[in-house]
Amino acid sequence: MIEAAIALVIVVGLVVALAFSTLVKAFTDGIITPLVNAIAGGGKGGKGLGWTINNQHIDVGAFIGALIYFAILMAVIYYVIVVPYRAYMKRRGRSVFGDPPPTKTCPNCQSTDIPAAATKCKYCASELSVAA
Repeated sequence: MIEAAIALVIVVGLVVALAFSTLVKAFTDGIITPLVNAIAGGGKGGKGLGWTINNQHIDVGAFIGALIYFAILMAVIYYVIVVPYRAYMKRRGRSVFGDPPPTKTCPNCQSTDIPAAATKCKYCASELSVAA
């Protein structure tokens, strides 16, 4: 039952992200790219910011618009999804997106993911020193 709820949350999140992505794309295509092209001196129907080499236009304005689109989308995803999730998990007493807990290496089997406070290796059951 919990897996179905998690899957539903993921699906809803993806649909919302797709809708928001479309909104940001319309913003950059309709407002940002024409502003960049206007600054470069291109008019409506013009080539915009870029160069023409052998009748092929290299559209730098569209690339700048795509960079702005990416920056806006990533900022919104970070501040709308990651920051609230991190705060929610912190209230629940769990650390997410942080440094992993310290580990040590077993001298016998060379396993590297043994918790630092462990006194026995979880793989070979050899005794470990606590201050390793």
